[in-house]
Amino acid sequence: MYDTLPSFVLGFHGCDSEVAERVFAGRAGLKPSQNDYDWLGHGIYFWENNPQRALEYARLLKRNPDRSKTRIKKPAVIGAVIDFGFCFNLLDSQFIGMLRKSHEHLRNLHAASGIPFPTNRRVGGSRDLLLRHLDCAVIETLHQVRERRGYRPFDSARGVFVEGDPIYPGAGINEFNHIQVCVRDVKRIKGYFRVLK
Repeated sequence: MYDTLPSFVLGFHGCDSEVAERVFAGRAGLKPSQNDYDWLGHGIYFWENNPQRALEYARLLKRNPDRSKTRIKKPAVIGAVIDFGFCFNLLDSQFIGMLRKSHEHLRNLHAASGIPFPTNRRVGGSRDLLLRHLDCAVIETLHQVRERRGYRPFDSARGVFVEGDPIYPGAGINEFNHIQVCVRDVKRIKGYFRVLK
């Protein structure tokens, strides 16, 4: 009964300006990420209600081209109207419980096969776990198990991430905290828009 999040949310995607212009003109859509280190599994990623963070991320990718598959020459932001639909919402206890069970299932699979278990890793001198191989594997395992059992697939995923340094000594709030949205079913993106200055 409470599995579907009501209403729409605005999401913001950082990218190169050429990609943004193709999307705005209707000549292209955003492509799902399928990296084995994606934080919320495979899908199209957005910063929830945070265009500034999307722009900062695009600028970061421009400065660090090895961190992106596509080169960013001129950072830009695409706004999107997103209907979560059936959302794997990691701000909801029932879904966190599902994830815990999926981790146990994945651990058992790896133990039986002898394949090394994935881990989340830091990049460079970062204190944050930026390469989320373990989290991605656990989430994708959950989606695969649900599909095999004939359960309704999730349309989107949503999670809160504490990232960066504390904003002042002793703070419980960090400089890059954010909510991230991963859209698995592209039909949940109801439209794209240019971000106002």
